[in-house]
Amino acid sequence: MKKSIFILALTTFAAGTTLTSCNSSTAKVDDAKVKVEEASNNLDQAKEDYKSEYNKFKLESDEKINANEKRISELKEHARKMKREEKVQYEKSIDELQQRNETLRAKARDYKDDGKDKWESFRKEFNHDMDELGNSLKDLTKRNTK
Repeated sequence: MKKSIFILALTTFAAGTTLTSCNSSTAKVDDAKVKVEEASNNLDQAKEDYKSEYNKFKLESDEKINANEKRISELKEHARKMKREEKVQYEKSIDELQQRNETLRAKARDYKDDGKDKWESFRKEFNHDMDELGNSLKDLTKRNTK
């Protein structure tokens, strides 16, 4: 009788330990699944944020490039009214600025997604180049109006 109570107690203890152990493993698996799902959601959100940021950048870049084209057209129109001596150098400067604008258009159009670090570098360099072109257009206008 003592032996059967002992065996029953031992069996109950073993079963309890096994169930507790299983619950612990199940909880760990469930926790891991939740973490994977959260990471997936975070990745999806990061992709959406990047896509939104890129589309905004693309739209703003196109607007700036189109504004530069308009300014270049105005400069060309103004060049038609200039004296021949001034006109040659002025038109050469306009052509150089137009080429830089087209280069920036191609650069924005041909950009391929190479990751966040490269995107940040590309965007910084592109904006710098765009600002320089804008300043050059303003400088050419100022030099000509003096």
